[in-house]
Amino acid sequence: MTRWYSEKKREHFYKEAKRVGYRARSAFKLKQIQKKFRIMQEGDAVIDLGAAPGGWSQVAKELVGEEGTVIGIDLLHVEPINGVVFLQGDLTKELTLQKIMQISEGNKANILLSDMSPNISGNYSIDQARSIYLCEQALKATENLLKNGGHFVCKVFAGEDTGNFIQEVHQKFKAVKCFSPPASRKSSSEVYVIARYFHKLHG
Repeated sequence: MTRWYSEKKREHFYKEAKRVGYRARSAFKLKQIQKKFRIMQEGDAVIDLGAAPGGWSQVAKELVGEEGTVIGIDLLHVEPINGVVFLQGDLTKELTLQKIMQISEGNKANILLSDMSPNISGNYSIDQARSIYLCEQALKATENLLKNGGHFVCKVFAGEDTGNFIQEVHQKFKAVKCFSPPASRKSSSEVYVIARYFHKLHG
């Protein structure tokens, strides 16, 4: 029964995404995060890491409006979205960070989003370790890309390393919560870390 319900729910969000024109079911996860935590406001600057196929960038642009900016980065090409700048590149490379800073004209973002996922191997220990690695890279990027007082949202696969990662996030943000959006599959091990009020470490 639980699996049946989970599949029906997954199908519901997939169909709803198609109906309203979102590129991915994951768009509803960001909408649910926004509804609960109010991380984005009109006029904000947002950087979307792991942006393909563009569902989160679509939602972010709706929320920040005409005055706001959204920059999406992914290893893959992303089809254009009106009002969003996409950059094809690898976040772990210094050159990509430099390009992001060029595009944003040196202005730091109010929100850094990361819905990055590793290529799934089928071995959960490996996949979870790769997920933590991507999260570490996203957290590292806050130092260069996020304003003091800014917010960070990061998807992580729950596992033995998750607690250590959350501790690292606590060192840089004043308020940290874990959240599983209703649009996530019941069987999914993904958790979203919602970190608010960034404070840059000194020394």
